[in-house]
Amino acid sequence: MNIVKDIRYIFVNLCRLAVSATFIFSGLVKLIDPVGTQYKIEDYAVAMSLDGVLSSPTPLALAVILAIAEFCLGVYLFFGIRRRITTYTILGLMLVYTPLTLWLAISNAVADCGCFGDAVVLTNWQTFWKNAFLLLAALVLFRHGNLLTRFISEPVQWLISLYSVIYSGFLTALCLYGEPIIDFRPFHIGQNIPAAMVWPDDPEQVPEIIDFYIEPLTTDADLSHPSSGIPSPCPDTETLLADTSYTFLLIAPRLETADDANMERINALYDYARSGGYSFWCLTASGSEAISRWQDLTGAEYGFGFVDELTLKTMARSNPAIILLHNGTIVAKMGHRQLPDIKTLSGALQTQPWAKPQPRSYRRLLLNLLLWYIVPLLVLTFFDRLVASIRWWHKKKTAQKQKKTNL
Repeated sequence: MNIVKDIRYIFVNLCRLAVSATFIFSGLVKLIDPVGTQYKIEDYAVAMSLDGVLSSPTPLALAVILAIAEFCLGVYLFFGIRRRITTYTILGLMLVYTPLTLWLAISNAVADCGCFGDAVVLTNWQTFWKNAFLLLAALVLFRHGNLLTRFISEPVQWLISLYSVIYSGFLTALCLYGEPIIDFRPFHIGQNIPAAMVWPDDPEQVPEIIDFYIEPLTTDADLSHPSSGIPSPCPDTETLLADTSYTFLLIAPRLETADDANMERINALYDYARSGGYSFWCLTASGSEAISRWQDLTGAEYGFGFVDELTLKTMARSNPAIILLHNGTIVAKMGHRQLPDIKTLSGALQTQPWAKPQPRSYRRLLLNLLLWYIVPLLVLTFFDRLVASIRWWHKKKTAQKQKKTNL
């Protein structure tokens, strides 16, 4: 009988580790790229004919709430915090996720579920079977929640709960302010776009980038600003990527909804590029009417090129954003809130700190993110267990003395 209990205990806690690890990883990926999750929610809304209901900024708010909830639930389950509420909530989410992904696998209404963002891309059927396994594990946890070992005492649970919410909220706010601090997309810093577009010899493989195509927009009078004349059109894809010098790309998927709060810095960056003899183009999925309105609003003098909206949203999450190319390689990517100060735009481009290739070590960055979260929790857990051990030892000694006294 004890063997059966031991096996049950081990099985329940293995389910607990599998579910908590999945939720923590899924939540962390969403925290790093909340806008990417927003786009995926919008895709779901369109597929389910709910795009009229989920109007802006509802999808972004749902993305942030979902990211924080998944991360915190995974942490709570791991530590055994509020075991009943945590297991009930996780089961409720899996009861929603599993049939949703089954519908997705059958209908193929959305290319992928986006549960792990761009970090791990699963097919729709892989996602469903993953959720089916997690649903079974969640049912086990729901049924045997009393077998979950607590790693922290009840009086300290609120500290971990509060710290998890604050940490996840700060991380997602940081990534909303600019670009995701860890870029899992193919248009990351250090990526050579022409090389990533080459088809491999293996017919079963596809290039890392397959959808980057620029359609130069005709320089009609309605695309020119009255004070500057007609701007030159953006070159085609091959010509733009063949430029061995620096090229500035203003990425704006939709000019109608682009944030114009930092237009002064963008225009200053355009003037700086023009004075240095560098190209500066705007890539957008908007039409001529929106472009004309943008020119009237901002005084834009640069040329425009048309690129598929999904590609632009993959290239940069901010709308607008700046990508700096050098010989076809991405050397810098900045959201419109991260642009250099106008006062610093002087001298050669090569001397600018933001223009130097600085590909990040994502493993090190991810490790730092985890350390900022894990180390405080380890310290808290250590002292909590130490205090619990001291209390246990003290109670044991007291009980022994009481027993001797009674004798």
